[in-house]
Amino acid sequence: MNNVYAVFKKEFRSYFNSPIAYIFITAFLVFSGWLFFRGFFLIGQATMRPFFSILPWEFLFFVPAVTMRLWAEEKKMGTMELLMTLPLKDGEIVIGKFLAAFLFLAITVLLTFTFPLTLYYLGKPDIGPILGGYIGALLMGAAYLSIGLFISGLTENQIVAFILSVFACFGLFIIGEPIVLTALPGWLAGFFSFLGLGAHFQSIGRGVIDSRDIIYYLSVIIFFLFLNTRFVESRKWR
Repeated sequence: MNNVYAVFKKEFRSYFNSPIAYIFITAFLVFSGWLFFRGFFLIGQATMRPFFSILPWEFLFFVPAVTMRLWAEEKKMGTMELLMTLPLKDGEIVIGKFLAAFLFLAITVLLTFTFPLTLYYLGKPDIGPILGGYIGALLMGAAYLSIGLFISGLTENQIVAFILSVFACFGLFIIGEPIVLTALPGWLAGFFSFLGLGAHFQSIGRGVIDSRDIIYYLSVIIFFLFLNTRFVESRKWR
């Protein structure tokens, strides 16, 4: 755990050593707030559903922007080889990087607390869907992070890592959407619906915390972190 914490601390500090992190956070909050309140007064209901409905699409661009540098920058700057010589296990490095990115994302998402506070000031919203929405957002964000972290390890170009991560996350999100499922036979539609990141997020967003949704997201996270670890291990033998 000390090794994981050392990597985590280094990576988390690196986010705030430049103005990029503050720009990301500000842009996310401003864009989310504009989209949410733009439709809030038109709907006339005390609900966070519009915010959570657009959040997965915001994550498609925000999360890859967070992860694109985690490995790509190491390789471009030539520090990858130095990192591999330290007395750290590959899994510890991967987990440390992932936890740093997750905390950064969690802070950004939780800074939207002013949205539900506004709802409570103007009306009486149901707290269940709000809590479920935030839990689902963090789980989906963690899944996106694990995918982006893995893809960042495949290239030393941050822009390439960003674009590939956007397409990968979009693919896993869209395969569970009705627009895709309606074009598939019934037995295959059920399978794709289970694989889709969005379907599980919508389930949790209704305020129903189903263990199957939790297990699904944890499985996706563990799977891509495992792939990332194996990829890092393979580089040692090149």
